[in-house]
Amino acid sequence: MKIGINTFITDEGISGPKLGRALEERGFESLFLAEHSHIPVSRESPYPGGGELPRVYYRTLDPFVVLGAVAAVTERLILGTGVTLLIQRDVIHTAKEVATLDRLSNGRAVFGVGVGWNREEMADHGTDPRTRGALLDEQLEAIREIWAKDEAEYHGRFVNFDPMYAWPKPVQQPHPPIYIGGGEAAAERAVRHGVGWIPNGVPDAASVPAQLALLRADLPVSVTPVVPDPAVLDAYAERGVERVTFALPTVPESESLRALDDFAKLADRYLT
Repeated sequence: MKIGINTFITDEGISGPKLGRALEERGFESLFLAEHSHIPVSRESPYPGGGELPRVYYRTLDPFVVLGAVAAVTERLILGTGVTLLIQRDVIHTAKEVATLDRLSNGRAVFGVGVGWNREEMADHGTDPRTRGALLDEQLEAIREIWAKDEAEYHGRFVNFDPMYAWPKPVQQPHPPIYIGGGEAAAERAVRHGVGWIPNGVPDAASVPAQLALLRADLPVSVTPVVPDPAVLDAYAERGVERVTFALPTVPESESLRALDDFAKLADRYLT
């Protein structure tokens, strides 16, 4: 089982390039970055974690810009989004960003996507929360067409474009790995699209079998993040999970490096 890190990169914590180098030095497999374009001041959508919304949600940097900078200073680190809020993005631009990252990193991009939870944030992008799942389905189909075809074309209810030329194409074929983030609905969507699943980690080892049973197909699973508990790590590893990540707090560089050292000790048996 592979071990990575999931975090928010902001203007107040460790920089992406410094973090990327530190992860490779400690043997971590991957870096997954969260995304929020903004947070509306007036918001009714409750924070899924409970309580006040952490400030990292509205200070996060653009994940593709950061991952491009990380790609320039690393050689092996897998560079992923955990997750891209694709329903708030232009599908053609996003296809180009992912393909560009895959090119710059020589095939190290992983594309995690999700529908999100903040309805006010979606609305600011012109996205109707009631149809966000159907929109995501079409976007995923359209992006794969753009990556695969010299003359890409897609006609759906929400996404519509005539034949186009769009380069670069990804290094990874047929395309970078795609993972759909979320719970049971996301697992079902992953099965329909034949791609991977990114659920959030469960609180204890006893809950792992029921969680993984939601995915009714043999598809890759990356759990992000997981609690730093050896019993939970073992439970996921025993059931064939491809990857788990630890949540790195967004803190100053020295504190981040100490946290990584602690995570590396815990994950040592999987990293070596």
